[in-house]
Amino acid sequence: MNCPYCGALIGEHSKYCIQCGAELSGAGRGGESTRSVGGGQVAKAAGSTGILLGKAARQARLEAVYEPDQLIGERAYNGILLGVLVWGLLVNVLLCLFIDDVTYYIPPVPFLIGYAVCAIAGIMIACKSNKPLVSFLGYNLVVIPFGLALTTVVAEYGGIRSSLVGYAFLYTLLITVGMTGAALAFPQLFQKLGGALLGVLIGLIVCEVVLLLLGVDQQVSDWLAAGLFSLYIGYDVYRSQQFAKTVDNAVDCALDIYLDIANLFIRLLQIMGKRKD
Repeated sequence: MNCPYCGALIGEHSKYCIQCGAELSGAGRGGESTRSVGGGQVAKAAGSTGILLGKAARQARLEAVYEPDQLIGERAYNGILLGVLVWGLLVNVLLCLFIDDVTYYIPPVPFLIGYAVCAIAGIMIACKSNKPLVSFLGYNLVVIPFGLALTTVVAEYGGIRSSLVGYAFLYTLLITVGMTGAALAFPQLFQKLGGALLGVLIGLIVCEVVLLLLGVDQQVSDWLAAGLFSLYIGYDVYRSQQFAKTVDNAVDCALDIYLDIANLFIRLLQIMGKRKD
C-alpha cells in the first residue's frame, strides 16, 4: 500500500510512514482535508508528525516496505555498516592526532553551541532520509563535532599517543568485539533489553547531574555508564540485524553503534585516568 499523505510505499500494517513520518492509524478520519490527485483521493494530514525519532522511527524502519532493487545481501549490508563505522572512528583518530585540543582554536561556549547544532541536525537528517548519501552526511555531522570534542578529552589524558589512551582504546575494541559476538549468538537476550536500557540511561543521566551539582566524585557512575554502553553496543548490533538490508539502514545503524562505542571509550578513559591518579 501507499502512504495517503506522500504516496511512499509502506507496509500494510505500518503505523508510521518511513518517508514523511506521518502517523497512519487515523488516515482519512475527521480533522483532515482531501484533494484530488491524479483522479484519486489523497488524504492530507492536518498536522503531520514530520521527523520521527526514537522508538517511532525504529518502528517505522522495521515496518517499511522496500523495492527489490533497494535490498542488498546480508554480507554486503554488514560490510557497509562496518565500513561506515570504521570511517567514523578513523575520522576521530585523525582529529585527535592533528588537533591537540579544539579549545585552543575555538572558545568553549561557541564550540559547544556549534557541536549541539551539528549533532542534532546530523541525527535528524540521518533519521529522516532514505537516501544513503544524505544519511551519510548526517552521520558525518555527528562524527566530526564529536571527534573535535574528543580531542579535548584525549588531550586531558596525555594525548592520543599516551599509554592511557591506548589502553582505553584497546579495552573499547575488545568489549565491542565481545558484545557483537554475544548479540549475534544470543539475540533473544538482547531483544528484551531495549526498554530497560533506556530507563537505566535516563536514571543515570539524572543521577550524574545531581552528583555534579553536589560536587560528588562520579567514579561509580562512570563504571555504571561503561557497563550500560557496553550493553547498548550489543543491543544496537542485535537491532541492526532486524531492519531490512538496505544501504540506508546500514548507515543509520552504524550511527547508533558509533555513539555507543564513542561513549564507552570516554567512560573507560575517565575510569582509568582516575585510577592512575
